Amino acid sequence: MKKLIGFIRVFVGVLFIISGFVKLNDPVGFSFKLQEYFAPDVLNMEFMSPFALGLAIILVIVELVLGVALIIGYYKRLTMWLLLLMIVFFTFLTFYSAYFNKVTDCGCFGDALPLTPWQSFTKDVILLIMIVFLFINIKHIKPFFSNFSRSIIIFATFIACLSFGYYVLMHLPAIDFRAYKEGVNISEGMTIPEGAPEAVFDYHWKFNINGEEKIITTQGEYPSSDGEFVAVETEVVEKGYVPPIHDFTIEKDGENFTEKFLNTPNLIVIIAYDLSKTEWNGWPVIKELTNEALKKGYSVIGLTASGDASVNDLKEKQNINFDFYFTDATTLKTIVRSNPGIVKLHNGTIIQKRHWNDADEIELETLPSAKTSLDLKLKHRLDSIARYDQLYRPILQETDEQKRKALAEKSGLNLEDYSGDLWKKQRMIDTSNLKIVKHILDTQGYPGKSVVGEPTNLIALDVIEHNPIQIEQYLELFKMAAEAGEIPKSRVAVLEDKYLMQNNKEQLYGSQAQITAANGFFIWPIKDVAMVNERRKAAGFERSIEEYVADLMGKDAKFKALKLSEIKRL
Repeated sequence: MKKLIGFIRVFVGVLFIISGFVKLNDPVGFSFKLQEYFAPDVLNMEFMSPFALGLAIILVIVELVLGVALIIGYYKRLTMWLLLLMIVFFTFLTFYSAYFNKVTDCGCFGDALPLTPWQSFTKDVILLIMIVFLFINIKHIKPFFSNFSRSIIIFATFIACLSFGYYVLMHLPAIDFRAYKEGVNISEGMTIPEGAPEAVFDYHWKFNINGEEKIITTQGEYPSSDGEFVAVETEVVEKGYVPPIHDFTIEKDGENFTEKFLNTPNLIVIIAYDLSKTEWNGWPVIKELTNEALKKGYSVIGLTASGDASVNDLKEKQNINFDFYFTDATTLKTIVRSNPGIVKLHNGTIIQKRHWNDADEIELETLPSAKTSLDLKLKHRLDSIARYDQLYRPILQETDEQKRKALAEKSGLNLEDYSGDLWKKQRMIDTSNLKIVKHILDTQGYPGKSVVGEPTNLIALDVIEHNPIQIEQYLELFKMAAEAGEIPKSRVAVLEDKYLMQNNKEQLYGSQAQITAANGFFIWPIKDVAMVNERRKAAGFERSIEEYVADLMGKDAKFKALKLSEIKRL
C-alpha cells in the first residue's frame, strides 16, 4: 500500500508540476484560454476577463507549488484539500467544455500537448480519483526532509515561479510550443501533404414526404427523393489532416496580400492584435526599430485585427511610418505573446520573434536596397496626407448604396448626418493637401522612393491628380522623376493622358475613356494611334490597347480609334 501511495503521490505531484510549468511558460496564452471560458456563450462571466492574466498567473503558480508540496509532504492536509478543490474545479470546467462543446482545448498543458475536451475531462477524472485515494490514505503520506527544509523548498519554488513568470511576461515564452516558432516557414506550415487523409462528412438531407419528415443520409451527393427538400445538416465522421498553420491571412480593403508578403525577403512585421489593448509605451521603441529597418532596406508592415480608426489614431499619435494590414486576432495572439510584438521574416520563414522590450535584439543588416537618404519625417507627413486624401473619397466614388454605407460605417460616419456635404469636406481637404504638396514640390523636388520609400512615393502624384488644374505645372517634374525611377512611368503616363484629354487634345497612351448615355464607353482619341502599343510598353503598361479595351468594356469589345472631330457627335 505504501509503495502504491508513494507512486501515486509522486505521479500526481510531477503531473501538477509539469502542467503548471508549461502554463507558467506562457501565462498570456493561458489567460486567453481563461477569457474563452469567461465568454458569454460559455460561463457568461465577462466581468472576469480583465483579471484573466492575474488569475492565470496565480492559478499556475499555485498548481506548481502544490505539486512540489505533495511530493515533499509539506502541510499535507492543507495541500490535499487545495489539490482536491483545484481538481474538482478543473473537472467541472473540462466536463462543461466537453459536454456543451464550448472550448475545444482546455489549455491544461498549453500548446505543448493540446487535448480534446473529452481527453481533458478523462485526465481530470483520473487525477480526481487518485487525489481522493491519497486523501483517504493521507496518514501514509510521509514527509521528506525537515520541516524547516520543506519550508525553504516551498519558498524557493514560489520565488522561482514568480521570477520565471515575470521574465516571460516581460519577454516571450522561454520555450515556444506553437506553430509559429522561429525557423518555421509559414507557407510550408499551411501546406497539406500529398495523400493526407481528407475529412469525411455525412450529409443529413431533410425532406417533407406527404406531410412526414424523412431524413436521408449521404456522403455528399444529393439524394433522389420525391419529397420537398427542407434542409441539410453536416456531421463530421472522420477529421481530415489539418496543417499546423491553417488560419493565416493578410488582407487590406478586401484584397489578399498573404502570398505577396510570404514571398517578401527581409520583412519586419509588427503585430498588435488589438490596438485598444496595446502597450503604448512599446511604440516609441517600435518606431525606432522600424525607422532603422526602413533605412537599411527592409520592408515593414503591421498586422492587427483593429479597424481603420484605431490604426489611424495610432499612426498619428506615434508617427508610425508603415502600413497596417488585417489578420484575425486569434492568429495574431498565437504568433507572438506581445502587444506589440516583432517578427522578422525572410520569404515566409520566421527568423526572429521578440517582445517589444527586446526590440534591440532584432538583427538588422544593411541591405543592398538600403535607403540611407530616407526622410522619415517627410514620409510620415505624406502618409498623413494620404489618409486625409482618402477620408471621404472612396465613399463618394462608390455607386452602390449598400457599399457606400458599409464604407461610411467602417470610417465611423453616418451618411444621414452629412446630407450631401461630403464632397465639400473632401474638397476642403484636397485644398489643404495641395498647399502642402505644392510647397514640397517647389522647395524639395519630387519626393520619390529614394526619399520616402514605396508606396509613399505616389502620394504627391495622387494629390496633384485630384487637383487636375495643377497637372500642367508639374508634369515635367513628374516625367523627370519617372525617368529617374522614383515613380512608375505608367502613373505619369496616365496623368499626362488625363491632362491632354481635359484640354481637348489627343492622348498618347490610350489610358483615358469616356462614357455617354447613347454610345457607352469609348477611348479618347489617340495621337499616332499606330504607335500606341509601343508607347504603352515603354511606359510600363502590361497590356496592349486592345487588351485594355477588352478589360474595360467586355471581352467582346473591339478597340476603335476615334478622331477629335468625331468626339463632338458622341
